[in-house]
Amino acid sequence: MSGVLAEVTGNLGSIGYGLAAIGPGIGIGIIYGQGVQAIARQPEAYGLIRQNMILGFVFAEALALIGIALAFAFRA
Repeated sequence: MSGVLAEVTGNLGSIGYGLAAIGPGIGIGIIYGQGVQAIARQPEAYGLIRQNMILGFVFAEALALIGIALAFAFRA
């Protein structure tokens, strides 16, 4: 073989966003999983736990939205 280098074709921003979406996806799963466990253990604290779950979801989703915005901003 004559030293053929690997070539990546396509938009690298979309690959970057795909990798950036993994973190918020895992985070949202952990937030809701632990929230349901907390509500099952302490049902009288439902309001506070639910409020914190929604707040955590908003912050995790904001990271995903920032990731997609940056993927479009840094397009070549």
